[in-house]
Amino acid sequence: MGTTTFTGPIKAGDILNTSGSTVGTDIANVGYVVMAQTSAVSQDSVRTTIVVPAGSQILSIDLNVFTAWNGAATTLGIGTTVSDTNFTAAAAVDGGTIGIVAAAPGADATRLGNWVDVGDTDVEVKVTSTNTGDGVGWLTVQYIQAIGNI
Repeated sequence: MGTTTFTGPIKAGDILNTSGSTVGTDIANVGYVVMAQTSAVSQDSVRTTIVVPAGSQILSIDLNVFTAWNGAATTLGIGTTVSDTNFTAAAAVDGGTIGIVAAAPGADATRLGNWVDVGDTDVEVKVTSTNTGDGVGWLTVQYIQAIGNI
């Protein structure tokens, strides 16, 4: 299967500019395309292959657990190479059960801000497990590329 790469951000819609007041005829309906990256992760790994472009808004982070995290603790946090707690609190994600686990910023304005806009530079996503073990999964980050909310 062939692939196509765009530099983005990618927008789609058939009415580019508002020139009147009729929905579906002359009011702009262009929106951003949702992007996603995924990376294999393990309880012993830290870095991922996921790099989110500067100015992007994160919509969701999911951990697909195929082999449950084990040992003294089954938890992990999701951050960046700059901060272990950039996107979740430490130990906020529980990988102790096979399935899909949704990550969230929690009730923290700074982390929520990092989801709304990752900042002025690209960020490399990393996973920090509470301890080593046998856990294996796939981490997926969905985002809107370079929307520049802040």
